[in-house]
Amino acid sequence: MPVSYLRPALLASALHTMIVPALAQQAPLPAPDATADSAGDSAAPADAERAIVVIGTRKQAADIQFQSSHPISVLSEEDLRHTAVHNVAEALGLLPGVNVVNTGSSFIGGVDGASRGEGMYVAIRGLNSEYNVNLINGVNVAQGQPYSRGVQLTLLPPTGLNTIVLNKASRADMDGDAIGGTVDFRTPSAFDYSDRLHGSVTASGRLETRARTYGDSGLGGGLAAEISSRFGPGHTMGIYVSGYYDKRTYTNSEIRGAQSAHDDGSWGYLNASDSKGTSYPGLDPQRNAALTGFDAGVSSGKTRRFGGNASLDWRPDDTTRVYLRGTYAKALTEQDSTLAQFNGGTKAWILSPGTDRYVLTVPSVSVRNYFETNPETAILATAAFGGEKQLGDWKIAPEVFYSEGHNNRPNHIEASARINQSDKYTSGSKIPLGGQSVGYSDNYPVALYNQAIFNAFDNSASVLPARRAGQLTEQFSGQRKWGGRLDISRDFTDGGLLQSIAFGAKLQSSKRNVTSRDWTTDYVANYVGHAVTWGQLGLTNGTYAHTYPGLYDWSLPRFNKTALFNLFNKYQFANEADGSSYNSFDTCGSLYVNNFNCGTLSGRETVAAAYATATLKAGNLEIIPGLRFEHTTINNTYWVMAYSGGVEQPGAFASNRTTYNELLPSLFANWRPSSTLVARGDVWFSYTRPPFFQLGGSSTARTGDDGKTTIVQGNPNLKPIRAINVDSSVEWNFAPSGHVMLGGYYKRLTNYLYDSGTTLLNTATNDGTNQTFITRPLNGGSGNVYGLEFQVQKTFVELPGALRGFGIGANLTRQWTKVDIGNGVMRNIQNAPDVMGQARVFYALGGFSIDAIYNYTGAYLESYNYLGQPTGWDDRWVRPVKRVDLHAGYDFGNGLKADVSVANLFNNYTYWAHIGRHSLAISDIVNSGTTALASVKYSF
Repeated sequence: MPVSYLRPALLASALHTMIVPALAQQAPLPAPDATADSAGDSAAPADAERAIVVIGTRKQAADIQFQSSHPISVLSEEDLRHTAVHNVAEALGLLPGVNVVNTGSSFIGGVDGASRGEGMYVAIRGLNSEYNVNLINGVNVAQGQPYSRGVQLTLLPPTGLNTIVLNKASRADMDGDAIGGTVDFRTPSAFDYSDRLHGSVTASGRLETRARTYGDSGLGGGLAAEISSRFGPGHTMGIYVSGYYDKRTYTNSEIRGAQSAHDDGSWGYLNASDSKGTSYPGLDPQRNAALTGFDAGVSSGKTRRFGGNASLDWRPDDTTRVYLRGTYAKALTEQDSTLAQFNGGTKAWILSPGTDRYVLTVPSVSVRNYFETNPETAILATAAFGGEKQLGDWKIAPEVFYSEGHNNRPNHIEASARINQSDKYTSGSKIPLGGQSVGYSDNYPVALYNQAIFNAFDNSASVLPARRAGQLTEQFSGQRKWGGRLDISRDFTDGGLLQSIAFGAKLQSSKRNVTSRDWTTDYVANYVGHAVTWGQLGLTNGTYAHTYPGLYDWSLPRFNKTALFNLFNKYQFANEADGSSYNSFDTCGSLYVNNFNCGTLSGRETVAAAYATATLKAGNLEIIPGLRFEHTTINNTYWVMAYSGGVEQPGAFASNRTTYNELLPSLFANWRPSSTLVARGDVWFSYTRPPFFQLGGSSTARTGDDGKTTIVQGNPNLKPIRAINVDSSVEWNFAPSGHVMLGGYYKRLTNYLYDSGTTLLNTATNDGTNQTFITRPLNGGSGNVYGLEFQVQKTFVELPGALRGFGIGANLTRQWTKVDIGNGVMRNIQNAPDVMGQARVFYALGGFSIDAIYNYTGAYLESYNYLGQPTGWDDRWVRPVKRVDLHAGYDFGNGLKADVSVANLFNNYTYWAHIGRHSLAISDIVNSGTTALASVKYSF
């Protein structure tokens, strides 16, 4: 079907057939025992909200997806056990329409985040993580990120979260701020098991092969346990408790070409029209661009995760349920990056004899080493207390909840050494080169070095003069969220058109705090009174034999992080050797009060919502209209810097206020002409509120000598991103043991705001009164997302003998995105691949199981205008990622199971971002190797 016809076709299909989902934010699932609700019942939305059960097998997951009256995807306990993924973000990548993103907008981003070698966020149906709602057992999780509403999922392991449900449509009784989708991570209760006493213990071991190539162990492992019991009179009480601990160690390879181009200007046009380097007319700028330098090295560290889940339930009769649920997860990450920097920021363009073209040359290069840490402490906790009471045909379901999230970078420190260091006691110089400085081998950048450059790299710890005594950054971000909800429903049992009604209200409040402070010491030679190297300072402990095995042969220092902190602490507030004073506290200015407060932002957000919905049924057609209203109030407090006559003045706190009122109608229906076929469709309105940072970021006012004042600030008048969503799908359960789904979706976006990272983007400048210029973020224009999804699974149970254990599965998503990012500039939406898919061949029989999975994620745009070029060719793209995973397992009986999984079997690159859609010349690359995971689980 031509792309131009796809959007109206989807809309017409949904409106014509009136096929829309009938399940609530937590779809009713068939329970494993008689105490749970039947999924086939015509349950009101409030009932569905409370149905939390474990889905054990892929077959059960497919059945749940089929029984749902709105589009969902389900990851079963079996899916999670049959992978070697690092966290639940990567597990979600097994579902159609989900893109796993390796980096984002925390205190770290870009290749720094990607070099950890694990998925961090998920984009759903073309929309970034901040367009999604994340739930744990139906509770909105706190958003601890400093610059985004997205939730970083790296701290959640696959263990302990036994079922994950992705809701692709939002009912009236669900939160309205989910344009992409709603992800619900579910933990079990004692009533999800048929046995009165249930428990399990799981031990696991992990190996990461890239670390082995550097001589590191790459070993990790974990331990998890759970126990549940039903007790009391009639076994009406139930308790469930689980806990886990795991550790991952890694040593990954990284190349920073794009980041070097951005930070150090290490790029240029190969052919120029003048000696200033202007791209030669008629040549495609992105194909004419090349690196003049890059960084390469090692990202190493470890992540320790621990946490647990607990629930206490009371079900005295069939009409009463009371529950108390809690979850806690904490991840402590240490990440150290040591890089050799081949810096080609010095460039020249020489006229080629007999032509009018100037050719790029690099007269000299700076050989450097760079070390930085990116530690992270992430915490996510939830709690909920609620219940349900059936009173005749009426049901009432109250709940109070709490959630807390933190993403902190408590002690980021960095240091460098360079051949051309210049200070009071050092007068270094760059190494002469001439000609091109960078070539390419299989699209990887290769340094065209001479022997002097190689020797400087290979002996860098004893040759390169140290630069500073360290730069320390402390950053903290967190949110606390609390509230309550009340859902009331009534079922009508007279067999008429009206099956049920439901209405309710929800009040949610949250408090967010972000702080960032920075200290930069002077050059270390100025403190000690002479030039000094890393080796002389005791900052190194041996070397890595190769900077990037198989590509860059020079050695790389192994850095001593503890020695750097000791050095920094010694000189943080010290005078220099000649008695001069030096102020290292430099977050944003020279005054202490400004440096202490300028990176501080706090905000309070309150959302009040009410909804009403009904379920109508005529024959095989079920229709669910609904209406939701949400009122949001956001108050931000931030620091305002001030300048007078170019002189910094003490700042002060200021505040602003933003309110949103959103009316969100929806219409859902599903049609079941037989027990094996269902057709669905939906039309619903949704929205996403802008990040706190863009609404109330720190404001800076600067007055120049000419009397003009420039103010840079957040914009409390930003509009929410709004969406009209359309979905249509058909599912067929074909005998025996087959399931197929085909669906399409369309989203019309307005007031688009894109992921801004740590800077205010989407800006415009207007001339205010009294010669005051104001720069603030603005909404973009409109955009479209539309796509097709296909999913199939078939077990060949009809085959004879042992062959009946074979099966196949696949899913494929094809989507198109285009949005106005401002001033009529049209671009693809960030982190939205055109194609995503998986194909699986599996075998399961007699306790033995094996899976081979091929994963493909197509190219996608990661960020806009990365190098600031006026023609806009320099968007940052991510190359397609292809990966083959394997799993084998055996059930020994008597509760004992063993599994072995391998991810990225063929050692493909993990992440490859490049500047310009059709050029790989300026790239950031990460290789994290192959991961193997073995586990043994005993259940009783």
